[in-house]
This record gives sequence, C-alpha cells and structure tokens, in this order.
Amino acid sequence: MRSIDGLQSADGVGTDSVVDEVETTPTSVAGAVTARRRLAAASWFVGAVLVTTFFAIGAWQRRWIADDGLIVLRTLRNLFAGNGPVFNAGERVEANTSTAWTYLLWFWAWVTDAQLEYVALWVALVCSVAAIPIAMYGAARLYGNRIGGLTGDGWTLLLPFTAVVYIALPPARDFATSGLESGLCIFWVAVLWVQLVAWARRGPRSGGRAATATLLLAFTAGLAPLIRPELAVLGGLVLLLVFFAPLGWKMRLGVLVVAGALPVGYQIFRMGYYGLLVPNPAVAKDASGSKWEQGFAYLTNLFGPYVLLLPVILAVIAGVLLIVGGRLRAAPADAADTAADTAADPQASAGSRFARFSARLQTTPVAVAVVVAAGLILVVYWVRQGGDFMHGRVLLTPLFITFLPLMVVPVTIPAHVKAAFARRDADPAARRRAGLGLAGSVAMAGMWITVLVWAITTHSTVLPNAGIDIGRSGIVDERRFYVTNMGNENPVTAEDYLDYPRMKAMVEKIEQYRDQGGVILPSFNYDEWYVAKLPGEMPPGAKRQVTVYFLNLGMTSMNAPLDVRVIDQMGLAYPLAAHTERLEDGRIGHDKILPSEWVIAESGAFPRRPVLPGYLDEDLVRQAQVALQCPETKDRFASFEGPWSFSRFKHNLRQAFTFNSYRIQREPEYEILRCGLEMPPPVNPGN
Repeated sequence: MRSIDGLQSADGVGTDSVVDEVETTPTSVAGAVTARRRLAAASWFVGAVLVTTFFAIGAWQRRWIADDGLIVLRTLRNLFAGNGPVFNAGERVEANTSTAWTYLLWFWAWVTDAQLEYVALWVALVCSVAAIPIAMYGAARLYGNRIGGLTGDGWTLLLPFTAVVYIALPPARDFATSGLESGLCIFWVAVLWVQLVAWARRGPRSGGRAATATLLLAFTAGLAPLIRPELAVLGGLVLLLVFFAPLGWKMRLGVLVVAGALPVGYQIFRMGYYGLLVPNPAVAKDASGSKWEQGFAYLTNLFGPYVLLLPVILAVIAGVLLIVGGRLRAAPADAADTAADTAADPQASAGSRFARFSARLQTTPVAVAVVVAAGLILVVYWVRQGGDFMHGRVLLTPLFITFLPLMVVPVTIPAHVKAAFARRDADPAARRRAGLGLAGSVAMAGMWITVLVWAITTHSTVLPNAGIDIGRSGIVDERRFYVTNMGNENPVTAEDYLDYPRMKAMVEKIEQYRDQGGVILPSFNYDEWYVAKLPGEMPPGAKRQVTVYFLNLGMTSMNAPLDVRVIDQMGLAYPLAAHTERLEDGRIGHDKILPSEWVIAESGAFPRRPVLPGYLDEDLVRQAQVALQCPETKDRFASFEGPWSFSRFKHNLRQAFTFNSYRIQREPEYEILRCGLEMPPPVNPGN
C-alpha cells in the first residue's frame, strides 16, 4: 500500500533513516513501531474511503449542469465543427475562464464521443471526488513523524477532520458536478499539495529522481493560471518556494522553463488570437475591481447558514495544538542544530547565509505556511472583488486550500495513561510529558467528535427561500433556483433547460426567423420574444443572421444552432458589453448591463418603428450607431472579427494591453462625448 509507505518516513527525514532506526532496535520494539505505522495507515485508509464515499453519494444525488456550466460546451461544439476555440463562429472571443477545463472536456468528448453534457458531468464528478483522498493523503504524509504521540509509544489514528467539514457543505456537493471547473480546481490543488509535501519532506537532495520530482512539481504549479487565473497566487508562491530552495542555477533555469512553457505559450496565443491578456469573462466581471461590502455579504452568506465559523475555529485550535506538539516532540539534537545555526559566524559570506536560508525553505512547516497563506489571500481576493452571485461557489477552492494541512489529524491513544497521574515523586519530566500528551489527545478527539456532530447536523441545511427569492444581496442557491423553476431535481442536458421560462419560445422564434435574420430580444412575457428584423436589403458584405440577446448564456447557446449568434448583456461572450463600466449598485456578477439599442445598431437591424420593437428608443439606436465609430472601439471589433492572419496576430499582441483596460460608456450619448464624435440630430425632431 502506497499510503503505508508514505507514512514510514519522518518529517524531513528519508525512509532509509527510519529503516535504519528500526534495524538497530530490538525485534519486539521494531515490531511495535511497524504495528503503529500500520494502524495509522489503516485508519487513514478507512477514513479516506468513508469520506470519499459519502462525498460521491452526496454529489451524485445533487448532480446537475448549471446554466454557466453549459457555456463551455458551446465552445466545444465550435471546436468540433472546425470554427476554432470560439463561442460564436467568426468571433474570436474566449468565453470560458478556465482554459484547462475547456480542453480537458474537449479531450474526453473526443475520446468518448459522448453527449457533451454527460462528459462535463462525469469529468467534474471524477475530479471532485478524487481530490478528497488525494488531499487527505498529502495531509497524512505530514504526520509521518507524529506516529506514537509525544512519547513515541502511543497508538495514533489519522482521522478525517477538515475533509469532513468540506464535504458537509452543501455548495461543495452542488459544485462537484455543475459543469463548472470547480472540480478541476480542487483536483489540481490536491495534486499540487501532495507533490509539495513530498518535495518538502525530501529535503535538499540531488539525483535524477529528486530532480524529476522537482520539475514535475514546477510543471503542476505552472498550470495554475490555466486552471483559473486567480490560482496563480498558489502556483506562484509554490514556484517561488521551489526556485529559492537549494537548487543549482541550471536546475533553477529548468524550473522556470518547465513551469512557464505552457502558460506563457498559451498567453502569447491568447493575446494574438483573442486580443486580451485574460479570458473575456474576467473583463466582463472586472476581476481587478473591488466591492468590499458585497464581498463581506458573500462571506456571511456562506458562513452564516452553516455556522461554519465553529469548525473553522476548531481547525485553528487543532493547528495550534499540532504546532505545539511538534515542538515538544522535537529531539534535543534538533534544538542543538538550531542553536548552532543561530550562533553561526556573523562574518559568514552572503552566499553561505543564503544557503542556510534556502535550506530552511524546503521543509514542511514552510510548505504548510505557503499553502495556508495562499488560501487566505484568495479568500481576501474574493471578498475584495465582491464574491459571486452563486452561493458559496468561489470560496470553495480557497477554503479547500486553507483546509489542506488538517484534512486528517493525528489522534493518539497514549500507551502510558497512568504516567500522567503518577505520584509527585515520580520523574517530573516524564509525568509532564505524559500529561501533555493525554490532554492533547483528549482535546483533539473532542474536536474531531464536535466536527462530526456539526457535519451531521449541517449537511442537509437549505438556505431560506432557496430557489424562490434571490434577495437583496443578489446571491442565490443556484442549483436550488433552477431545480425549483424547472421542476427537475437533476437538470443535466440543454434539453432539460427547455422547461425554463422563455426557452421553448426562443427555439420556435429561431426557426421562424432562421432565413430572414434578426435580433431576438426577451419580452416581459415569459412565453414570448421580441424580434428586431433586418432590413429588406442588406449592405454589401453583410449576412443575414439570427442574434439572440439574453442573460442566460448557457441554456440559450446550447439550444441554438451554431449559425445563430448568441450574446449577453453582461459581456461573457460579447466584448462590447464586457468593455462597459461596472455598475456600482448592480447585482454581483451581473453588474454590466448593455442597453439593447447597442445590439440593434451593431447587428444592422432596422432602426425605425414600426419594425423596431416599441420599447426601444430610436434616438438611442442612432446614437449607438455613431458611438460604434469610435476608433478604439472599431479597433477592438477588428481584433476579434477581422480576418485571421499573421498580421492580425502581431497587431493583437501589441494592442492586448490596451484592450484589457479599455472601457466605454454604457449610455451612447456619453460615449459619443468621450470619443469626441458629433452628436446625431434627433430622429423625430418634432416629438
């Protein structure tokens, strides 16, 4: 069993040293040591199986594909149709935040030739479920030197702790499927965690296997921005740790090359192909913006209903106990080494001082500190940005990262309980050590039981008014909302979403105007759509096309043919909307709402009544037509609509930095003034 092997080496000490220790002890003692390690490994294995099984069952019961989870599938359809990695044919727009998720789904869809929705469902489920035992294994390896407790002769169980907390959260089970990249994120985090722990325990070794493992760790860390852009925080900190650890300069260069080749190569492609530094949704949601008040509301929305603060506090206490226990268990030799380092020659060269500093980096305490720091930074990042409109979603990965070191915790049954209550004339040091060990074990066991009770009472908690009321905060239990509105407990396919209001009517409208073309706009009636028709005679070079303009981009695009253009008001797949300014009081995740008049002007629909739907403003359409002539806006459209060529690639590379921060005014009148264009006269001056 690999888990047993992994637990047979002490923290920062190789397996060989432990084997030597066992070989130099009497047979009975060596047998006891082996038995203790087997017990610890067996307890980890049983806990991992149980936690993973419960999580898999819970995730399967709540299986679904979210509306946003369907968005990436439209890109896959275009890839398989030969249109490239785009959302709408002929428009080079990266509508998916996770590049790795897009191509992972593409690969498995190509291999299996299965329905895309079920590919997304199963890949997400497998990644999510697999992440749990992998993360628990990484935590178990941290405690290889804790077997036996403070006295070294106790019987230690490695019990699931924060792993239980994570799987008990309903959003964790909701987004274990959903079609979004959440499962891939925690899977990548878990794999990186195991590699990091192994690297830290290995210490500054040289040799082929150690070098290969270090380069593999660098490669995994380098994938961070392709998994999700903000995960570069964790990947970057790990790379800094590896880079400044004891390595030769050739090896450091190798780390940079291996870590950067794929993400840097893709970044160059993104800039030249899409004309941006980041995926289009990052522009649409202003990922660099701040909404602190909304962010704290989002944090409360997750912590409040589940009393999540209780297990978090217990986790902090458990972490402190483990740190204190580790210091108490440290051998005198370790203290002597530390003292020797402290008393080192103050006149030592800068190189030797750097070497000592570098050696300290490749240790498990530093690795744990880096991981916890990255998780907390990501929590703060999402609070600053305002969180998300989906309950709990964007905080799941930061919580998972922060929970990693305590996914399992050691609970030791002391071998000599009576020693803690020995007479006062007994060895005071031994009595004190036994007493502290017993107290720590009782405290850890008590916290573990409390977490189990919390998980049992919390796992089925449902938010108030879930599925009915979005609320003033704009945050909603996304799965429950769609389940309630469609009467389907497990909506998975795009066809399932035809039961959502407006969808069947949209499909009928598309078929009705497929040849004539036009812009299909949602009405206030859930069973009807408005249509802004195209002119009878189109301008030279223009084509007749149906455009659907609606917020719910996933269900809309997956129920529309690929020759139908699907765009949204907030700009996930529509750069014009993405480059508008963020509304300060808008609903989080939906705080860019482009007026429909822009789409009428940009698509070439007939701009006059009675053809123009009555609720639209003719003057605004005319102003939008003028505003679209702004030179910077025309350049942006050319960057993703212009014919693809090497010249266009070079042009986009140069302008990507400008396009990333380019913003327009959502009101056409103000945009005309911003660009210094001439205001058009009113369409109907007499009115």
